[in-house]
Amino acid sequence: MDFEPWMLLVFPLFFGMGWLAARIDIKELITESSALPRSYFQGLNFLLNEQQDQAIEAFIEVVKVDPQTVELHFALGSLFRRRGEVDRAIRMHLNLVERADLEEDRKQQALFELAQDYLKAGILDRAEAAFQGLHGTPYEKEALDFLLEIYQKEKDWLKSIDISQRLTALTGEQHSKEAAFYYCELAASELAAKQTDAAVVHLEQALGVNPQSVRASIMLGDIELAAGRTSQAIDIWKRVEQQDAQYLPLVAERLLQAYRQNGDEAAGVALLQGYLQKYPSLDLMNVLFAVLVQRDGAEAAYLMVRNELKRNPTLLGLDKLLEARLLDIAGERRADLELVKDLIYQRTRGLAMYRCKHCGFKARQFYWHCPACHSWESYSPRRSEENGVAI
Repeated sequence: MDFEPWMLLVFPLFFGMGWLAARIDIKELITESSALPRSYFQGLNFLLNEQQDQAIEAFIEVVKVDPQTVELHFALGSLFRRRGEVDRAIRMHLNLVERADLEEDRKQQALFELAQDYLKAGILDRAEAAFQGLHGTPYEKEALDFLLEIYQKEKDWLKSIDISQRLTALTGEQHSKEAAFYYCELAASELAAKQTDAAVVHLEQALGVNPQSVRASIMLGDIELAAGRTSQAIDIWKRVEQQDAQYLPLVAERLLQAYRQNGDEAAGVALLQGYLQKYPSLDLMNVLFAVLVQRDGAEAAYLMVRNELKRNPTLLGLDKLLEARLLDIAGERRADLELVKDLIYQRTRGLAMYRCKHCGFKARQFYWHCPACHSWESYSPRRSEENGVAI
């Protein structure tokens, strides 16, 4: 592009306009800053120096001088809640909720914060009411998550199911696995009250929302076995292989018991041996070990464990191998083997635990619901050593 002389006039004009705009912005900034109370700047200074207590007191003075400082109300309320001063947080957020001059979106934000204050304080009925009041707002999804947390704490499984359905409708994310567990909890309550028919209905509902629900199948099989319908129980527990084969160790003892009641223990042993070949498992091996010792003798149990240890070497398997050998050995050699077994047992105690994959909590028994982090189905049915987890 060719240079034109008139362009020399444009540059000073643009420079002058920029200078004027900057002067106006600086003037407005100075005006706004001078309108802020001195306590505000003191509070900022305390925060910069990590003196939170003094900062809070300074900001409270700002709120007293200028009640219109909404953002400061929110900041103080959240800070109070994090510090555990929940009563002060409640007063701060409740004041915002009750202000008639506050915009609707700000009131919704204040109500969301107030609901969290109530939850932190353990006032669950007020927290529930506040979260329910956020239906149709931008905070609805988070409110539903908190409501689900409340209902699980209260063991209100029907409401938990309703919230999981609302979350699915709102977000499109499936909550079928959790809903199945809620139905299983309802079934467990009915069984405790000896209402077997109602329990069966809930378990069928669990399988309806999640056909892969192993827990529902195990519970249905237990009901059938208790009623003397052993063949039906066996058929139900066999489904676990298609649902999730890693849970077969949880039904191994049950299957063996049902086959015994049918007078066909050999078929039960053969079934479990087939499972062990396809799905190596320490717990399956332990069940077979016990029945083989009783039925076929220590040597048969020893050979089974030895073959399995060659195929799937573990310290827990070695401990079982030594146990098998100790069954038919005596004298000084037995004392030596017992010493070795004791040393291995001390080493493997931690390896025989079940472990939550979410929080790492370890337990000697299997849980469907982690007692530490309250996650559903977060425990692997395999022992820690099998999952490659160190002691």
